[in-house]
Amino acid sequence: MTSTNDIRRSFLDYFGTNGHERVQSAPLVPHNDPTLMFVNAGMVPFKNVFTGLETRPYSTATSSQKCVRAGGKHNDLDNVGYTARHHTFFEMLGNFSFGDYFKDQAIHHAWTLITKDWGLSPDRLTATVYHTDNEAFDLWRKISGLPESRIIRIPTKDNFWAMGDDGPCGPCSEIFYDHGDHLPGGPPGSPDEDGDRFVEIWNLVFMQYEQAAGEIVSELPKKSIDTGMGLERIAAVMQGVHDNYDTDTFRTLIRESEALTQTKAEGEQKASHRVIADHLRASGFLVADGVLPANEGRGYVLRRIMRRAMRHAHLLGSKEPLMYRLVPALVAEMGAAYPELVRAQPLIEATLQQEETRFRQTLSNGLKLLDEATGDLAEGGTLAGETAFKLYDTFGFPYDLTEDALRSRGIQVDREGFDTAMAEQKAKARAAWKGSGSKASEDIWFDLVEEHGATEFTGYSSDVGEGVVLAIVKDGTRVEQADVGQTVEVLLNQTPFYAESGGQTGDAGKLSTLKGFVGNVEDTSKPLGKLHVLRAKVTAGELNLGETVHQKVDSERRDRVRANHSATHLLHAALRRLLGTHVTQKGSLVAPDYFRFDFSHPQALTREEIEDVEAEVNAQIRSNEQVTTRLMTPDEAISAGAMALFGEKYGDEVRVLSMGRHSDADYSVELCGGTHVRALGDIQLLKIISESAVSAGVRRIEALTGEAARKWLTERDARLREVAATLKSSPEEVPARIKALVEERRKLERELAEAKKQLAMGGGTKSDASAPEDVNGHKFLGQVVEGLDPKSLRSTVDMMKQRVGSGIAALIAVNEGRASVAVGVTDDLSGQVSAVDLLRAAVAALGGQGGGGRPDMAQGGGPDGSKANEALEAVKDALERVPA
Repeated sequence: MTSTNDIRRSFLDYFGTNGHERVQSAPLVPHNDPTLMFVNAGMVPFKNVFTGLETRPYSTATSSQKCVRAGGKHNDLDNVGYTARHHTFFEMLGNFSFGDYFKDQAIHHAWTLITKDWGLSPDRLTATVYHTDNEAFDLWRKISGLPESRIIRIPTKDNFWAMGDDGPCGPCSEIFYDHGDHLPGGPPGSPDEDGDRFVEIWNLVFMQYEQAAGEIVSELPKKSIDTGMGLERIAAVMQGVHDNYDTDTFRTLIRESEALTQTKAEGEQKASHRVIADHLRASGFLVADGVLPANEGRGYVLRRIMRRAMRHAHLLGSKEPLMYRLVPALVAEMGAAYPELVRAQPLIEATLQQEETRFRQTLSNGLKLLDEATGDLAEGGTLAGETAFKLYDTFGFPYDLTEDALRSRGIQVDREGFDTAMAEQKAKARAAWKGSGSKASEDIWFDLVEEHGATEFTGYSSDVGEGVVLAIVKDGTRVEQADVGQTVEVLLNQTPFYAESGGQTGDAGKLSTLKGFVGNVEDTSKPLGKLHVLRAKVTAGELNLGETVHQKVDSERRDRVRANHSATHLLHAALRRLLGTHVTQKGSLVAPDYFRFDFSHPQALTREEIEDVEAEVNAQIRSNEQVTTRLMTPDEAISAGAMALFGEKYGDEVRVLSMGRHSDADYSVELCGGTHVRALGDIQLLKIISESAVSAGVRRIEALTGEAARKWLTERDARLREVAATLKSSPEEVPARIKALVEERRKLERELAEAKKQLAMGGGTKSDASAPEDVNGHKFLGQVVEGLDPKSLRSTVDMMKQRVGSGIAALIAVNEGRASVAVGVTDDLSGQVSAVDLLRAAVAALGGQGGGGRPDMAQGGGPDGSKANEALEAVKDALERVPA
């Protein structure tokens, strides 16, 4: 049997030996198409190459591209587990020609690989062509020798591909494999083509036309090839099975799921095991590519994938979190081809475990909420779609579980209403995602890249330089000149100004010319990852296209930025050493006055951990080791142990920064294009000022370096000395002095509270002034006390009741203008006199309302403490009215 890993390898080997550049899979999060949530086809990373907006040093390529279809219009999520070939995550094998070969070689390569190298029987193969594509029809007949009956003309859009209403398009040619007449279904184009017998295994797209507004307007000057073969589908064919879930990778994952749940993938449980295996792959790869569960955007889709799998684990009877225990099996199967899985394994496991632990509580809560929502519904009733969606969206309770839970009671769910609410939510989520993600690059920058190429950055070695003005852009439009007061974007052929990238803020500084132009550079950005564009305000003279300008970076500001940036590298290394290798950078902001660093970690750092990290970084700073830079290929750099930020787009050559020493090895090695200190001593000092949560599984550290850190510590010390002077002690004695004062205050508060109780009791004397008086034949003891804690009212009234023996006690405590009242009646009188009635009379006199309790004890209050004595009289008046 040929394994899935063997098939992937042999596909890439075939095209590699036939002159194609082997291109690694791009991350699942696309960087060249903001309309897509995830990469969903092999050609997505090459989209700008096909449209001519980007050029690469090769004209043919091959790849095995990671893909996810679980959001937006490309959404296979609900079908996964119940069909033979639907997946959320899949791999797309492809070969591409960017104006190099065309139909004849594409067909030749496809036929040679699958029939000669892989040995598939031509008798099992059928090809389709677009119904007007006679060229492809003739080439198939010539190259493959297939009879005309198995070269089928298809007149529908299934065999015509377009990138959109505008842009490249062209006919397709699909290759189908016949799994045998024991399965239902007919060949493509027949009435029963949707059966399982004939399965598409490869699609060859012939890009040959230009389309505008949905209509073909011309032929492309460079005709190209884009092909896509689902690895899971071809693996099923080559392993002699019909079902993708019966291939080796899925069988391994399903066996592990069976073992951990002690259930078989049979009957009703079969779909659950398949869902778990599929969603494990999608979850693992998304987390490895930097996506974490969230309530919107990509994170929302990931959470939905995870929770769908976790619900099926629940249905299988799993009592403990399951998904994270399957990760080692996933890494063992696919880690060799995708090393990012190996590097991210601890984070994947921690994320899955944390998410499933939370979701198990969600399931429990959701069932309770569902019972409440359907309490008034009888058999035959319908749960509102909006309610079902609220359960799903707000509480994470899946729609299908809602249906399952209500089916036994004969209650249906308004699916149309649910879908409407879902559509509204998706529209909002998509709008939010567009607003928060990378926006589409404007055409103007593509034009400038094509005209002038990438900007040469000279700032690693210098803060000053000369440059020729290649373009001036104002409000999105290219202009010839910029005048005083205008703010424009300036593109130069070379610049020492660092453009914002990798979390480091862009440089600021000045531009000038010999003709009197002066401009303040406020920021520097990096469109397309290639151009350094300076946003400058003209303060004198005018700037003209083609002029040579002198550039001067604000070096003092840059030095602070450099120190902060180098400190993030040391901090990253320290966190990984002290917390574990699951720690990976999840974002950063490197500004001149401070920096923040986001990293993956499932819990808050302790005070001790923060101190250890800070101490280790400062030890490296004191070592004053030189920072070394090497230029390497990305593969060489990672092989040498460099940390790469996955999702970042690296070129053929990268800068590898090495900092510090630890056990005769470099302390920190990272791929980074930013500016850094020359020696670690330039950082001077690191001080962590805060550690907090950003989102589930992501923490944030904010820190200062150099002079900013020194000033922060000096200000802290000044405040400490101010406190010490107030306490008439030394700074070292402040903690003990404060502790003693706190204890002294507590003692005084206790003594004062006791004194106020005694005051309420009459000062502990038996004088006539504090003796009970007779009211309506009952003993009555009442007091108004300033500053007595309301919490002490009941206990003090109990003591007053004991003093009167048989009678009524009332106590009013006045605090900061408000009054609290408690009234007590001894047990022998509680059947005749109600403490609640007496209390309400006092509360009304105080301007309050209500108050309550028991017949023997009641408590309340009012806003007007100045009426405390009137309130006490009101209690006595109410007592006078009680029938004797």
